[in-house]
Amino acid sequence: MRFLTRLALAAAGLTLAAGAAAAQTTVRWLHLEQNPAQVKIWEEVARRFEAKNTGVKVEMQFLENEAYKAKLPTILQSKDRPHILYSWAGGVLKAQVEAGVLEDVTNSVGAYKDNLSASAVAAFAVDGKLYGLPYTVSQVGFMYNKDLFAKAGVDGGAIKTWDDFLAAVKTLKAAGVTPIAVGGQDKWPLHFYWTHLAVRLGGKPAFEAALKGQDGGFEGETFQKAGELMKQLVDLEPFQNGFLGFKNQQALGFFGDGKAAMNLAISSHSATQRALAADKKGISEEKLGWFDFPMPAGGKGRSSDTLGGVNGWIITKGAPKEAVEFVKFFISDEVQRELAKQNFIIPTFKGAEAALSAAFMQNVARNIAASQYHQNFYDQDLGPSVGRVVNDATAEIAGGSMTPKQAAKAIQDAFKQGN
Repeated sequence: MRFLTRLALAAAGLTLAAGAAAAQTTVRWLHLEQNPAQVKIWEEVARRFEAKNTGVKVEMQFLENEAYKAKLPTILQSKDRPHILYSWAGGVLKAQVEAGVLEDVTNSVGAYKDNLSASAVAAFAVDGKLYGLPYTVSQVGFMYNKDLFAKAGVDGGAIKTWDDFLAAVKTLKAAGVTPIAVGGQDKWPLHFYWTHLAVRLGGKPAFEAALKGQDGGFEGETFQKAGELMKQLVDLEPFQNGFLGFKNQQALGFFGDGKAAMNLAISSHSATQRALAADKKGISEEKLGWFDFPMPAGGKGRSSDTLGGVNGWIITKGAPKEAVEFVKFFISDEVQRELAKQNFIIPTFKGAEAALSAAFMQNVARNIAASQYHQNFYDQDLGPSVGRVVNDATAEIAGGSMTPKQAAKAIQDAFKQGN
């Protein structure tokens, strides 16, 4: 009898030990999302995953965008690094793969990737191996305040060319309206101007030629012209007072408060501006307009070419297998439709875009689907070292401390030096 009792106790002990061991699997997930409404859904998704996967805990961690970029190299070298990290793909992802800090998840993702946009998945592959999965795509364009445009007598739908755009800036200023809010301190919002002008002026061929060192590289005619046209805009003093001291989130809040007519934004910022406005309501759906980046005269790119992000989640070296399973769950049709319904993302799961409820985001989704050339942000696509110089140089053009020619040379020099 004593033997049976000891056996039963031992069995119970083993069961408890097994349970305790199972409960020790924690997936650490670092994100950058600042919109509390979106984070609330993410938290609910994490709890649903835990409920379906006994013994797994998803621990959410947060860093502000710029702090994340600054700390990322240190984070990746830490033994306590998160298992899932936010990524813009591109050259930065390639550098991380070369540093050996990411996990090859090709086999664990398997055929699941076939549910997602193939071009978005390709952004997270290096040399045929997958290191993460995309969860959203975005477009850069001008979101505008319809009331302020009406006050100045400007028709946002009629802005098609760079000259149309400059004329609108002048008209808004004459009406006493600050034309554009921009987060100049973060620099990358300013690089959108130079980059998008280059996309319009030279299209994909100019970018590919620059990568090969042809036509003068990033110091060539297309990129110098992009700087010159950007300076045309800067000379009109279109930005809010003190724009070089504004972080992007402050600029979005400034726009959301109705203090500026436009913001050259990532499409997902249509929701973020509401979260960052003082009243937490910002510019409502019906008062928010959007027009695509205008075409400069003589541009060789297509007006349908898009600049924007392919954003997703990468898996760090040594992460538990549950990290990949959570990312697959997070990018499932169910969750993508839930986020799309609230217009937080343009989803990557095929068909989930049908859940988008706002005309604004439906239009952006159509633009991206129709685009034959979707250029990832230069500051991510060209890798960390070159990307930093792109952001610095374009901020220098905006601040008047560097000419377009000097900026193009600085970027080409950085490109030749490499990451």
